[in-house]
Amino acid sequence: MPDNLFDAAARCLACADVADKLALTHAAARAFERGELAIAETTTPEPIGTPGRPPRPTLVPPRQLAQRGIGSAEGRAALAHAVAHIEFNAINLAWDAVYRFRGMPHEYYADWVRVADDEARHFAMLAARLAELGHAYGDFDAHDGLWDMAVRTADSCLARMALVPRVLEARGLDVTPGMIERLRSAGDVDTVAILETILAEEVAHVAAGSRWFAWCCARDGVEPQATFRALIDAHMRGSLRGPFNVDARLRAGFTPAELAQLDELAA
Repeated sequence: MPDNLFDAAARCLACADVADKLALTHAAARAFERGELAIAETTTPEPIGTPGRPPRPTLVPPRQLAQRGIGSAEGRAALAHAVAHIEFNAINLAWDAVYRFRGMPHEYYADWVRVADDEARHFAMLAARLAELGHAYGDFDAHDGLWDMAVRTADSCLARMALVPRVLEARGLDVTPGMIERLRSAGDVDTVAILETILAEEVAHVAAGSRWFAWCCARDGVEPQATFRALIDAHMRGSLRGPFNVDARLRAGFTPAELAQLDELAA
């Protein structure tokens, strides 16, 4: 294990083997908690590229993904796989947030190391459930929308915090309750239990995005709500979807005015 947080983050980010990435992530998180990883800028971050990931799943445009109902075991496995893919991407996103953005407070790095650790645990839960359903990560196609936004926001911590946790990942707060209800109706209590755990913990992850977006706005002397609106207009116009989980988003640091603005933009 490196003794520098940025080197440890780069190592986790670059690892393409799934089991090794999970193990490295957990080991780095424990080392950081013990104070063994210094926040020392001995190197500058490399330009963003493709993170370490296995050759499968095949990545296709979102519109090419097969639509499967959850009435069948295959459909429930496809849903679990889709969420697992989001969680795997979220590991890379958290480590890139650590690696790429320098000069932030210690608490910023503590938040995103913790998020990476959580996302690795979430992925492992879903991978185990996929195995119970007769499948493995990579058996279904997936898309690369989350990482595409990471690339587009690689030069701005403010934009990254606004658009990845507060827009793309926050979408999970909106859609997961409906998934839980459909799976419960289908009798899949095991996947329901996993999604309930993930939903509860993802509120804190989105809240970290809200916290550091506000911090970046204060640092840069810009007004948060207007800045959030401008970033959505620039990057998400026409693709923002409601309805929104108001209770979860309020707990994740959104203001009532921001939620009203999201309703207007999604209309």
